[in-house]
Amino acid sequence: MNEDITTLNKPDTFEEQEINLLELLQVVVRRKAVIVKLCAAAAVLSICFSLTLKNIYTASAKILPPQKDSGGGLSALLSQAGGLAGLAGGMGFGGSSDLYMGILKSRSVADAVIKRLDLQNEFKTKTIDDTRKVLEGSVKFKAGKDGIISIDADSKEPKKAALLANTFVEELGRRSVQLNLSKAGSERIFLEKRLEVVKQDLKGAENDMRSFQEKHKTIKVDSQATVAIEGIARLKAEVVSKEVQLASLRNSMTDESNEVRTLQAGIARLRGQLGAMTGNGGSDNVIPAAGNVPGLGVEYVRRMRELKIQEAIFEQLTKQYEVAKLNEAKDSSAVQVLDDAVVPLRKSKPKRSLIVMLSTVTAFFVSIFVVFIQEYLAKLSPEDARMLGEIKQSLIRFRRHDQQHE
Repeated sequence: MNEDITTLNKPDTFEEQEINLLELLQVVVRRKAVIVKLCAAAAVLSICFSLTLKNIYTASAKILPPQKDSGGGLSALLSQAGGLAGLAGGMGFGGSSDLYMGILKSRSVADAVIKRLDLQNEFKTKTIDDTRKVLEGSVKFKAGKDGIISIDADSKEPKKAALLANTFVEELGRRSVQLNLSKAGSERIFLEKRLEVVKQDLKGAENDMRSFQEKHKTIKVDSQATVAIEGIARLKAEVVSKEVQLASLRNSMTDESNEVRTLQAGIARLRGQLGAMTGNGGSDNVIPAAGNVPGLGVEYVRRMRELKIQEAIFEQLTKQYEVAKLNEAKDSSAVQVLDDAVVPLRKSKPKRSLIVMLSTVTAFFVSIFVVFIQEYLAKLSPEDARMLGEIKQSLIRFRRHDQQHE
């Protein structure tokens, strides 16, 4: 019995849905004049508004940040110098688009462009901060996956758009060169001071050795002791090299960084080996420790060891100093300009046809909503119409009350 009732009710439900859709369509057709007027008004207003907008032209420049050296004479010299020299070759600017994006967005570059082009007068802004904000909205920077950076500048005049983009390229090159030269110069000065100290130490070791030989004549040590001395000298030179590298790293990193911790661990390991070689060696050592050489031979070994150490340190720092001077002289940070910004021939915005189209479509949907509201108000029952009238009167009285208090 219930299934029969359900079956009989289904056609009525479908018919009711169909009638409702038809009623909605009927409302739209009956009030189509309102829809047409609203859409036409929106189209006319959007056309008038778009015509008042001035044309904006966009000029684009593309640059390639400098890449890191992967071979050649400099790389060979760096590999020979090792230690700090390898660090100096790897810490320079190059190969990082994010770094150059940061330089482009920096306040120093923006202020340089504003000053060169007198943008504060052109933008008619009161303060430099307002000028920066306007400039930020006029220039866009994009970095592609291939590492190429694009600079897009907007202006109402085509020539000024190209000039603005090219000025940013020039200021980026100048700023990156300044930063690179400043870093290379500080490394050279640091090594220069350290080298002067090592020269004095080497001179003192040579004088001590000569005085000892003159006083005690020449004392020769056997080949095993000589090997021990040379090994100690190499270890000491490595320790000093890594200590210089650690001092350089601490200028830009904290003691908690992985690079600093790695260097500290390496220095501790080398010092342990150095202590084992300079202490008393066991009977199973192939090369005897320096402490096992008796009498005057011990003094000779110590003085020879000091001389060899100072010679090794001097040679190592001299290589690093030459590399630092080469880095300072080499202009490796200049950006490569792939495409200069040229004067655009066509406007980039506003897109007037798109403005008119979107405005008209929006007006169409708004008008549909309006005609349905009108239809609903037209079919209100007398009781609902009376309630709506009371609401309107309350709103009018409230507005008058506020106006009187004002």
